[in-house]
Amino acid sequence: MDKQEDIFKALMQDLGKHHLESFRDEVGTLIKSLNFALKNLKQWMSAKKAKLPQIALLTSAEIVPEPLGLVLIISSWNFPIGLSLEPLIGAVAAGNTVVLKPSEISSASACLLASTLCNYLDNKAIKVIQGDPEVAQQLLLQRWDKIFFTGSARVARIVMSEAAKHLTPVTLELGGKSPAVVDSLSSSWDIQVAVKRIIVGKFGTCAGQACIAIDYVLAEKEFTSTLVELMKVWITKMFGENPKESHTIARIVNKHHFFRLKNLLSDPRVKQSVIYGGSMDEENLFIEPTILMNPPVESAIMAEEIFGPLLPIITVEKIEDSIKFINSRPKPLALYVFTKNPTLERRIMLETSSGSVTFNDAILQRAVWRSWRKWVWYPPWTFKKFQELEQAYNYDILGLLLVLLGLKKSSTRV
Repeated sequence: MDKQEDIFKALMQDLGKHHLESFRDEVGTLIKSLNFALKNLKQWMSAKKAKLPQIALLTSAEIVPEPLGLVLIISSWNFPIGLSLEPLIGAVAAGNTVVLKPSEISSASACLLASTLCNYLDNKAIKVIQGDPEVAQQLLLQRWDKIFFTGSARVARIVMSEAAKHLTPVTLELGGKSPAVVDSLSSSWDIQVAVKRIIVGKFGTCAGQACIAIDYVLAEKEFTSTLVELMKVWITKMFGENPKESHTIARIVNKHHFFRLKNLLSDPRVKQSVIYGGSMDEENLFIEPTILMNPPVESAIMAEEIFGPLLPIITVEKIEDSIKFINSRPKPLALYVFTKNPTLERRIMLETSSGSVTFNDAILQRAVWRSWRKWVWYPPWTFKKFQELEQAYNYDILGLLLVLLGLKKSSTRV
Protein backbone atom coordinates (compact mmCIF):
# COMPACT_ATOMS: atom_id res chain seq x y z
CA MET A 1 0.00 0.00 0.00
CA ASP A 2 1.43 3.37 -1.04
CA LYS A 3 2.29 5.83 1.73
CA GLN A 4 1.67 3.26 4.47
CA GLU A 5 4.96 4.06 6.20
CA ASP A 6 4.19 7.79 5.94
CA ILE A 7 0.82 7.17 7.60
CA PHE A 8 2.50 5.24 10.41
CA LYS A 9 4.97 8.08 10.97
CA ALA A 10 2.23 10.72 11.02
CA LEU A 11 0.15 8.77 13.53
CA MET A 12 3.19 8.20 15.71
CA GLN A 13 3.95 11.92 15.60
CA ASP A 14 0.36 12.97 16.37
CA LEU A 15 -0.68 10.34 18.90
CA GLY A 16 2.26 8.08 19.65
CA LYS A 17 0.45 5.11 18.10
CA HIS A 18 2.40 1.93 17.55
CA HIS A 19 2.54 0.92 13.89
CA LEU A 20 0.49 -2.21 14.45
CA GLU A 21 -2.24 -0.32 16.30
CA SER A 22 -2.29 2.16 13.39
CA PHE A 23 -2.67 -0.68 10.91
CA ARG A 24 -5.33 -2.45 12.97
CA ASP A 25 -7.48 0.63 13.55
CA GLU A 26 -6.89 2.85 10.51
CA VAL A 27 -4.92 1.47 7.56
CA GLY A 28 -6.41 -2.02 7.67
CA THR A 29 -9.98 -0.79 8.01
CA LEU A 30 -9.44 1.52 5.02
CA ILE A 31 -8.21 -1.39 2.91
CA LYS A 32 -11.33 -3.30 3.92
CA SER A 33 -13.62 -0.38 3.08
CA LEU A 34 -11.96 0.26 -0.28
CA ASN A 35 -12.23 -3.39 -1.26
CA PHE A 36 -15.88 -3.43 -0.20
CA ALA A 37 -16.67 -0.29 -2.22
CA LEU A 38 -14.89 -1.56 -5.33
CA LYS A 39 -16.68 -4.89 -5.09
CA ASN A 40 -20.14 -3.35 -4.70
CA LEU A 41 -19.89 -0.12 -6.69
CA LYS A 42 -21.53 -1.47 -9.84
CA GLN A 43 -24.49 -2.74 -7.84
CA TRP A 44 -24.81 0.55 -5.93
CA MET A 45 -24.90 2.51 -9.20
CA SER A 46 -27.53 0.31 -10.80
CA ALA A 47 -31.15 1.38 -11.07
CA LYS A 48 -33.58 -0.74 -9.08
CA LYS A 49 -37.02 -1.65 -10.26
CA ALA A 50 -39.74 -0.08 -8.12
CA LYS A 51 -42.90 -1.88 -7.05
CA LEU A 52 -46.11 -0.30 -8.32
CA PRO A 53 -49.78 -0.78 -7.35
CA GLN A 54 -51.96 -3.03 -9.52
CA ILE A 55 -53.62 -0.02 -11.12
CA ALA A 56 -50.26 0.70 -12.80
CA LEU A 57 -49.87 -2.88 -14.01
CA LEU A 58 -48.83 -1.93 -17.55
CA THR A 59 -46.27 0.67 -16.50
CA SER A 60 -42.82 0.43 -14.96
CA ALA A 61 -40.70 2.58 -12.68
CA GLU A 62 -37.11 2.63 -11.48
CA ILE A 63 -35.27 4.09 -8.53
CA VAL A 64 -32.10 5.63 -9.93
CA PRO A 65 -29.32 6.59 -7.47
CA GLU A 66 -27.73 9.99 -7.99
CA PRO A 67 -25.05 11.96 -6.14
CA LEU A 68 -26.08 14.52 -3.55
CA GLY A 69 -23.54 17.00 -4.91
CA LEU A 70 -20.94 18.84 -2.84
CA VAL A 71 -20.05 17.18 0.47
CA LEU A 72 -18.17 18.69 3.41
CA ILE A 73 -16.33 16.24 5.67
CA ILE A 74 -15.01 17.56 8.98
CA SER A 75 -12.98 14.82 10.63
CA SER A 76 -11.63 14.22 14.12
CA TRP A 77 -8.11 13.98 15.54
CA ASN A 78 -8.22 10.63 17.34
CA PHE A 79 -8.30 8.50 14.17
CA PRO A 80 -7.19 11.24 11.78
CA ILE A 81 -6.57 9.03 8.75
CA GLY A 82 -9.46 6.59 9.14
CA LEU A 83 -12.09 9.16 10.12
CA SER A 84 -11.08 11.32 7.16
CA LEU A 85 -10.87 8.68 4.45
CA GLU A 86 -13.71 6.33 5.50
CA PRO A 87 -16.42 8.95 4.80
CA LEU A 88 -14.45 10.11 1.76
CA ILE A 89 -14.65 6.61 0.28
CA GLY A 90 -18.43 6.61 0.68
CA ALA A 91 -18.87 10.12 -0.69
CA VAL A 92 -16.72 9.49 -3.76
CA ALA A 93 -18.31 6.08 -4.38
CA ALA A 94 -21.67 7.87 -4.49
CA GLY A 95 -20.33 10.27 -7.13
CA ASN A 96 -20.00 13.39 -4.99
CA THR A 97 -17.38 16.09 -4.97
CA VAL A 98 -15.78 16.55 -1.57
CA VAL A 99 -14.09 19.14 0.60
CA LEU A 100 -12.23 17.48 3.47
CA LYS A 101 -11.33 19.51 6.56
CA PRO A 102 -9.05 17.34 8.73
CA SER A 103 -8.52 18.25 12.37
CA GLU A 104 -5.74 20.75 12.98
CA ILE A 105 -5.00 19.00 16.29
CA SER A 106 -3.50 15.99 14.47
CA SER A 107 -1.36 18.26 12.31
CA ALA A 108 1.04 15.66 10.89
CA SER A 109 -1.83 13.55 9.58
CA ALA A 110 -3.62 16.63 8.21
CA CYS A 111 -0.48 17.70 6.34
CA LEU A 112 -0.03 14.19 4.95
CA LEU A 113 -3.62 14.11 3.66
CA ALA A 114 -3.27 17.56 2.08
CA SER A 115 -0.01 16.73 0.33
CA THR A 116 -0.92 13.20 -0.74
CA LEU A 117 -4.56 12.97 -1.83
CA CYS A 118 -4.03 15.35 -4.74
CA ASN A 119 -1.61 12.81 -6.24
CA TYR A 120 -4.24 10.06 -6.31
CA LEU A 121 -7.59 11.80 -6.77
CA ASP A 122 -8.93 14.47 -9.12
CA ASN A 123 -7.93 17.73 -7.48
CA LYS A 124 -10.93 19.45 -9.08
CA ALA A 125 -13.33 17.05 -7.38
CA ILE A 126 -11.66 16.43 -4.00
CA LYS A 127 -9.93 19.15 -2.02
CA VAL A 128 -8.29 19.13 1.40
CA ILE A 129 -8.46 22.37 3.35
CA GLN A 130 -6.29 22.77 6.44
CA GLY A 131 -6.75 25.32 9.19
CA ASP A 132 -7.93 26.12 12.68
CA PRO A 133 -11.54 26.24 13.95
CA GLU A 134 -12.00 29.64 12.30
CA VAL A 135 -11.44 27.97 8.90
CA ALA A 136 -14.03 25.33 9.78
CA GLN A 137 -16.45 28.09 10.79
CA GLN A 138 -15.96 29.81 7.43
CA LEU A 139 -16.57 26.53 5.61
CA LEU A 140 -19.83 26.05 7.51
CA LEU A 141 -21.09 29.40 6.24
CA GLN A 142 -21.09 28.00 2.69
CA ARG A 143 -23.93 26.04 1.10
CA TRP A 144 -23.35 22.28 1.01
CA ASP A 145 -25.43 19.34 -0.17
CA LYS A 146 -24.28 17.15 2.74
CA ILE A 147 -22.14 17.61 5.84
CA PHE A 148 -20.43 14.71 7.60
CA PHE A 149 -19.00 15.65 10.99
CA THR A 150 -17.03 13.62 13.53
CA GLY A 151 -16.28 15.21 16.88
CA SER A 152 -17.73 16.58 20.09
CA ALA A 153 -21.35 17.38 20.88
CA ARG A 154 -20.38 21.01 21.52
CA VAL A 155 -19.05 21.51 17.98
CA ALA A 156 -21.87 19.37 16.56
CA ARG A 157 -24.38 21.94 17.79
CA ILE A 158 -22.52 24.61 15.83
CA VAL A 159 -22.50 22.40 12.72
CA MET A 160 -26.23 21.70 13.01
CA SER A 161 -27.02 25.36 13.56
CA GLU A 162 -25.16 26.46 10.43
CA ALA A 163 -26.49 23.55 8.34
CA ALA A 164 -30.06 24.43 9.31
CA LYS A 165 -29.75 27.79 7.58
CA HIS A 166 -29.58 25.97 4.24
CA LEU A 167 -31.57 22.87 5.29
CA THR A 168 -28.44 20.83 4.61
CA PRO A 169 -28.66 17.16 5.65
CA VAL A 170 -26.07 16.31 8.29
CA THR A 171 -24.50 13.13 9.63
CA LEU A 172 -23.05 13.50 13.12
CA GLU A 173 -20.65 10.91 14.48
CA LEU A 174 -20.36 11.76 18.17
CA GLY A 175 -19.35 10.06 21.39
CA GLY A 176 -20.77 9.20 24.78
CA LYS A 177 -20.00 7.24 27.93
CA SER A 178 -19.84 3.58 26.89
CA PRO A 179 -20.05 1.18 29.86
CA ALA A 180 -18.88 -2.40 30.17
CA VAL A 181 -21.11 -4.63 32.29
CA VAL A 182 -19.02 -7.46 33.75
CA ASP A 183 -20.93 -10.37 35.23
CA SER A 184 -19.38 -12.52 37.97
CA LEU A 185 -18.01 -15.11 35.56
CA SER A 186 -17.32 -18.52 37.09
CA SER A 187 -14.82 -19.86 34.58
CA SER A 188 -11.21 -18.74 35.02
CA TRP A 189 -10.79 -18.80 31.24
CA ASP A 190 -13.85 -16.59 30.69
CA ILE A 191 -12.61 -14.09 33.27
CA GLN A 192 -9.17 -13.91 31.66
CA VAL A 193 -10.64 -13.37 28.20
CA ALA A 194 -13.07 -10.72 29.44
CA VAL A 195 -10.36 -8.76 31.25
CA LYS A 196 -8.01 -8.92 28.28
CA ARG A 197 -10.70 -7.52 26.00
CA ILE A 198 -11.63 -4.81 28.50
CA ILE A 199 -8.00 -3.66 28.72
CA VAL A 200 -7.74 -3.41 24.94
CA GLY A 201 -11.19 -1.82 24.71
CA LYS A 202 -10.02 0.92 27.06
CA PHE A 203 -6.26 1.41 27.10
CA GLY A 204 -5.31 -0.32 23.84
CA THR A 205 -7.53 1.82 21.61
CA CYS A 206 -5.74 5.15 21.22
CA ALA A 207 -5.25 5.17 25.02
CA GLY A 208 -9.01 5.44 25.46
CA GLN A 209 -9.28 8.39 23.06
CA ALA A 210 -11.96 6.71 20.97
CA CYS A 211 -15.70 7.30 20.86
CA ILE A 212 -16.47 3.60 21.36
CA ALA A 213 -13.74 2.93 23.92
CA ILE A 214 -14.95 1.53 27.23
CA ASP A 215 -15.65 4.50 29.51
CA TYR A 216 -16.39 2.74 32.81
CA VAL A 217 -17.09 -0.73 34.21
CA LEU A 218 -20.10 -1.98 36.18
CA ALA A 219 -19.54 -5.07 38.33
CA GLU A 220 -20.80 -6.73 41.51
CA LYS A 221 -18.95 -5.79 44.73
CA GLU A 222 -17.81 -9.35 45.46
CA PHE A 223 -16.27 -9.71 42.01
CA THR A 224 -14.27 -6.47 41.86
CA SER A 225 -11.17 -7.70 43.72
CA THR A 226 -10.73 -10.55 41.21
CA LEU A 227 -11.42 -8.16 38.35
CA VAL A 228 -8.92 -5.52 39.49
CA GLU A 229 -6.10 -7.98 40.17
CA LEU A 230 -6.46 -9.49 36.70
CA MET A 231 -6.60 -6.02 35.15
CA LYS A 232 -3.25 -5.23 36.74
CA VAL A 233 -1.78 -8.46 35.37
CA TRP A 234 -3.00 -7.84 31.83
CA ILE A 235 -1.95 -4.19 31.78
CA THR A 236 1.58 -5.37 32.58
CA LYS A 237 1.43 -8.18 30.01
CA MET A 238 0.25 -5.88 27.23
CA PHE A 239 2.09 -2.66 28.01
CA GLY A 240 5.05 -3.82 30.10
CA GLU A 241 6.27 -2.99 33.60
CA ASN A 242 6.80 0.61 32.50
CA PRO A 243 4.11 1.45 29.89
CA LYS A 244 5.66 4.84 29.16
CA GLU A 245 8.79 3.16 27.82
CA SER A 246 7.07 0.30 25.98
CA HIS A 247 5.68 2.39 23.09
CA THR A 248 2.66 0.08 22.86
CA ILE A 249 0.17 2.60 24.24
CA ALA A 250 -0.73 5.89 22.58
CA ARG A 251 -0.06 9.35 24.02
CA ILE A 252 -2.56 12.09 24.83
CA VAL A 253 -3.00 14.22 21.72
CA ASN A 254 -2.06 17.63 23.19
CA LYS A 255 -1.65 19.61 26.42
CA HIS A 256 -5.25 20.81 26.41
CA HIS A 257 -6.54 17.26 26.60
CA PHE A 258 -3.75 16.24 28.99
CA PHE A 259 -4.85 18.89 31.49
CA ARG A 260 -8.52 18.10 30.86
CA LEU A 261 -7.84 14.53 32.00
CA LYS A 262 -5.62 15.69 34.85
CA ASN A 263 -8.42 17.94 36.07
CA LEU A 264 -10.81 14.98 36.18
CA LEU A 265 -8.62 13.59 38.95
CA SER A 266 -8.25 16.92 40.77
CA ASP A 267 -11.45 16.39 42.78
CA PRO A 268 -10.14 15.02 46.13
CA ARG A 269 -12.92 12.43 46.26
CA VAL A 270 -12.01 11.19 42.78
CA LYS A 271 -8.30 11.20 43.56
CA GLN A 272 -8.93 9.03 46.63
CA SER A 273 -10.67 6.46 44.44
CA VAL A 274 -7.54 5.75 42.35
CA ILE A 275 -6.40 2.20 43.13
CA TYR A 276 -3.91 1.66 40.30
CA GLY A 277 -1.75 3.90 38.12
CA GLY A 278 -2.31 7.62 38.05
CA SER A 279 1.18 8.81 37.12
CA MET A 280 1.43 11.54 34.48
CA ASP A 281 4.22 12.94 32.31
CA GLU A 282 3.28 16.35 30.96
CA GLU A 283 6.39 16.69 28.78
CA ASN A 284 5.67 13.46 26.89
CA LEU A 285 1.87 13.76 27.15
CA PHE A 286 1.68 10.35 28.78
CA ILE A 287 -0.88 9.17 31.32
CA GLU A 288 -0.44 5.74 32.86
CA PRO A 289 -3.37 3.30 32.61
CA THR A 290 -5.38 4.21 35.70
CA ILE A 291 -8.13 2.34 37.55
CA LEU A 292 -10.54 4.04 39.95
CA MET A 293 -12.91 2.31 42.36
CA ASN A 294 -16.30 3.95 42.94
CA PRO A 295 -15.57 7.61 42.22
CA PRO A 296 -18.63 9.74 43.11
CA VAL A 297 -21.27 9.19 40.44
CA GLU A 298 -21.99 12.93 40.38
CA SER A 299 -18.33 13.84 39.76
CA ALA A 300 -17.08 15.13 36.41
CA ILE A 301 -15.33 11.87 35.58
CA MET A 302 -18.71 10.09 35.71
CA ALA A 303 -20.66 12.89 34.05
CA GLU A 304 -18.64 13.57 30.89
CA GLU A 305 -16.98 11.33 28.34
CA ILE A 306 -13.51 10.54 29.68
CA PHE A 307 -11.71 10.05 26.35
CA GLY A 308 -8.48 8.92 27.97
CA PRO A 309 -6.79 6.11 29.96
CA LEU A 310 -8.82 6.53 33.17
CA LEU A 311 -11.12 3.59 33.98
CA PRO A 312 -13.69 3.94 36.80
CA ILE A 313 -15.25 0.78 38.23
CA ILE A 314 -18.72 1.25 39.72
CA THR A 315 -20.00 -1.52 41.98
CA VAL A 316 -23.59 -2.75 42.10
CA GLU A 317 -25.27 -5.15 44.54
CA LYS A 318 -26.55 -7.38 41.74
CA ILE A 319 -25.41 -7.31 38.13
CA GLU A 320 -29.03 -6.73 37.07
CA ASP A 321 -28.81 -3.37 38.87
CA SER A 322 -26.48 -2.21 36.10
CA ILE A 323 -29.53 -1.89 33.84
CA LYS A 324 -31.05 0.74 36.12
CA PHE A 325 -27.72 2.57 36.34
CA ILE A 326 -27.33 2.68 32.55
CA ASN A 327 -30.90 3.86 32.05
CA SER A 328 -30.43 6.68 34.57
CA ARG A 329 -27.88 8.30 32.26
CA PRO A 330 -27.78 9.49 28.62
CA LYS A 331 -27.87 6.67 26.07
CA PRO A 332 -24.40 5.23 25.51
CA LEU A 333 -22.86 5.04 22.06
CA ALA A 334 -21.71 1.50 22.76
CA LEU A 335 -22.57 -1.03 25.46
CA TYR A 336 -20.35 -4.01 26.25
CA VAL A 337 -21.62 -6.96 28.29
CA PHE A 338 -19.44 -9.81 29.52
CA THR A 339 -21.70 -12.64 30.66
CA LYS A 340 -22.64 -16.25 30.05
CA ASN A 341 -26.16 -15.65 31.35
CA PRO A 342 -28.68 -15.64 28.46
CA THR A 343 -31.35 -14.07 30.69
CA LEU A 344 -29.11 -11.08 31.40
CA GLU A 345 -28.32 -10.82 27.69
CA ARG A 346 -32.03 -10.66 26.84
CA ARG A 347 -32.72 -8.09 29.54
CA ILE A 348 -29.87 -5.89 28.33
CA MET A 349 -31.22 -6.04 24.78
CA LEU A 350 -34.84 -5.38 25.78
CA GLU A 351 -34.42 -2.91 28.65
CA THR A 352 -31.56 -0.65 27.52
CA SER A 353 -30.95 1.52 24.47
CA SER A 354 -27.55 2.26 22.92
CA GLY A 355 -25.83 2.70 19.59
CA SER A 356 -24.60 -0.89 19.70
CA VAL A 357 -24.48 -3.82 22.10
CA THR A 358 -21.54 -6.23 22.03
CA PHE A 359 -21.48 -9.38 24.12
CA ASN A 360 -18.20 -10.80 25.42
CA ASP A 361 -15.97 -8.55 23.36
CA ALA A 362 -15.12 -4.87 22.94
CA ILE A 363 -14.58 -2.50 20.00
CA LEU A 364 -15.07 -5.33 17.49
CA GLN A 365 -18.55 -4.13 16.46
CA ARG A 366 -17.00 -1.45 14.24
CA ALA A 367 -15.91 -4.21 11.88
CA VAL A 368 -18.10 -7.20 12.64
CA TRP A 369 -16.98 -9.20 9.62
CA ARG A 370 -13.63 -9.97 11.22
CA SER A 371 -13.28 -13.59 12.20
CA TRP A 372 -9.57 -14.39 12.29
CA ARG A 373 -7.73 -15.50 15.38
CA LYS A 374 -8.41 -12.87 18.03
CA TRP A 375 -4.94 -12.93 19.58
CA VAL A 376 -3.55 -10.72 16.80
CA TRP A 377 -5.84 -7.96 18.08
CA TYR A 378 -3.94 -7.44 21.34
CA PRO A 379 -0.59 -6.02 22.47
CA PRO A 380 2.25 -6.73 22.97
CA TRP A 381 2.77 -6.12 19.25
CA THR A 382 4.88 -8.52 17.20
CA PHE A 383 5.83 -8.81 13.55
CA LYS A 384 3.84 -12.07 13.23
CA LYS A 385 0.68 -10.33 14.45
CA PHE A 386 1.21 -7.62 11.84
CA GLN A 387 1.53 -10.26 9.11
CA GLU A 388 -1.74 -11.92 10.13
CA LEU A 389 -3.62 -8.62 10.30
CA GLU A 390 -2.27 -7.60 6.90
CA GLN A 391 -3.49 -10.77 5.18
CA ALA A 392 -6.84 -10.77 6.98
CA TYR A 393 -7.68 -7.17 6.07
CA ASN A 394 -6.98 -8.00 2.42
CA TYR A 395 -9.34 -11.01 2.58
CA ASP A 396 -6.32 -13.14 1.61
CA ILE A 397 -7.24 -16.41 3.31
CA LEU A 398 -4.48 -18.35 1.54
CA GLY A 399 -1.97 -15.66 2.48
CA LEU A 400 -3.16 -15.82 6.10
CA LEU A 401 -2.71 -19.59 6.19
CA LEU A 402 0.80 -19.26 4.72
CA VAL A 403 1.70 -16.69 7.37
CA LEU A 404 0.39 -18.97 10.13
CA LEU A 405 2.56 -21.77 8.72
CA GLY A 406 5.57 -19.46 8.52
CA LEU A 407 5.74 -19.74 4.71
CA LYS A 408 4.99 -16.11 3.80
CA LYS A 409 6.46 -12.82 4.96
CA SER A 410 5.07 -9.29 4.90
CA SER A 411 6.60 -6.63 2.68
CA THR A 412 6.23 -4.12 5.52
CA ARG A 413 8.49 -3.85 8.53
CA VAL A 414 7.04 -2.90 11.91
